[in-house]
Amino acid sequence: MEFSEPTGDNVQFSFGDYALDVDRRELTRGSELISIGPQVFDLLVYLVKNSERVVSKDDLIASVWGGRIVSESTLTSHINAVRKAVGDSGDEQRLIRTIARKGFRFVGDINEDRPPLRHDDSKPALPLPDKPSIAVLPFQNLSGDPEQEYFADGMVEDIITALSRMHSLLVIARNSSFTYKGRTVDVKQVGRELGVRYVLEGSVRRAGKRVRVAGQLIDASNAAHLWADRFEGAIEDIFELQDQITASVVGALTPKLEQAEIERATRKPTESLDAYDYYLRAMEHFHLRKPEANNEALRLFYKAIELDSNFALPYGMAAWCYVWRKMNGWLTDPTQEIAEGARLAQRAVELGKDEAVALARGGHALAFLCHDLDSGVTFLDRALLLNPNLSLAWYLSGWVRAYYGEPEVAIERQARAMRLSPLDPYLYHMQVGTAFAHLLAGRFDEASSWVEAPFRELPNYLPAAAVAAASHAHAGRMKDAQSAIKRLRQISPALRVSNLKDLWPFRRPEDFATWADGLRKAGLPE
Repeated sequence: MEFSEPTGDNVQFSFGDYALDVDRRELTRGSELISIGPQVFDLLVYLVKNSERVVSKDDLIASVWGGRIVSESTLTSHINAVRKAVGDSGDEQRLIRTIARKGFRFVGDINEDRPPLRHDDSKPALPLPDKPSIAVLPFQNLSGDPEQEYFADGMVEDIITALSRMHSLLVIARNSSFTYKGRTVDVKQVGRELGVRYVLEGSVRRAGKRVRVAGQLIDASNAAHLWADRFEGAIEDIFELQDQITASVVGALTPKLEQAEIERATRKPTESLDAYDYYLRAMEHFHLRKPEANNEALRLFYKAIELDSNFALPYGMAAWCYVWRKMNGWLTDPTQEIAEGARLAQRAVELGKDEAVALARGGHALAFLCHDLDSGVTFLDRALLLNPNLSLAWYLSGWVRAYYGEPEVAIERQARAMRLSPLDPYLYHMQVGTAFAHLLAGRFDEASSWVEAPFRELPNYLPAAAVAAASHAHAGRMKDAQSAIKRLRQISPALRVSNLKDLWPFRRPEDFATWADGLRKAGLPE
């Protein structure tokens, strides 16, 4: 029988109790996922797809190893591993038969299942940038322990961060990549939706004191596998493993990059694994965006700081927990909480002078909590210099530039953030920031248009309600403005025109006047 090349639409083969999912790179027996290395998996796929003929050793080496020199023992061990994975052996040869002096042939009965495409081809694809672009998808947690999900997610976040330091790469932000978490992935669809040429997939298995990381780099235009490798070591060496896989991916994409750039892409966040563990757990709670989850995230960030007082990232994220509380009207003791957030932010920028995320979080917190706009601009510009692919820094800088009285710069930076992370769960924050900048620039209809979707989808998000009320009022849509101000007063009952300056910072009096007059027209009490 003959099989056509896979087209990225989740090609599956089944034989006996086994199912081979080419695009998800999974081998299962019933409901059991069979652990199999990347090259062993590729070897099995090649044998299955070419089951109508005997494949030579040269064929296998060309397909699986890219023509590199491979010893006889290596090839034999991989064939034995394939047989073991599918319940076969060299003695039985029920599925994989050795043909003397010729090669090998898969002789099992195979069924092919090629479901229809799941994506809408009518939706225009994002154009590819003029430099290499990559999305790193969530790695599968193969540890058998749901509690270890944070560990696999943290591994991917660090790879994204390290790759993002490469000025020659466009790297899709973590928040857009993680929209594919738990989904059956078609790499062609990912390439279309995110506007990238390459996709990195992988898996993490953590068992006791050992960690195994497997990854494969795929050309999203044709689903061709460009590189695959596996890294294994003791848990104490986790940062070295992250460095290895990151450097390997960068090398596969940009072989002419100097080694110094690769080294900059593999900077370690901390040498304390315990503190790092707490940091990762805290981030998992932070992304839930709920008051109780915010409290738990803050507790865990403090724990990470306790274990490593020089670890900049948890200071910045702890400060941002307080930013999030103020932004959403969750503060219970504003004076004390804002002071604590400021302390944490200051420590983040002191310790993280070469860490873009810490500078971005800490700089924005200083601007938002303390109204120290000069420091906010300085530290966010430093973050963008260190990591020009960090969408977080672009959109936080956009907000601070709007506060600073530079709405056009703010709009450009929000647009850059949305390009780097087009499927970001925090996209609404960028949209509201864009609306806010248009409001300050006097373009009230554009402001209303930008804020419409986030206000509709997140009616309890205070910034969206406030920008919607002010922009609608200035545009003369009083019914919409009154609806928005009603929601705003439900979110923050104590808010008045007289205490608006406590909410957001403004450098230019005329910007604050535009803001306050809009809310006053909408019906905010004096």
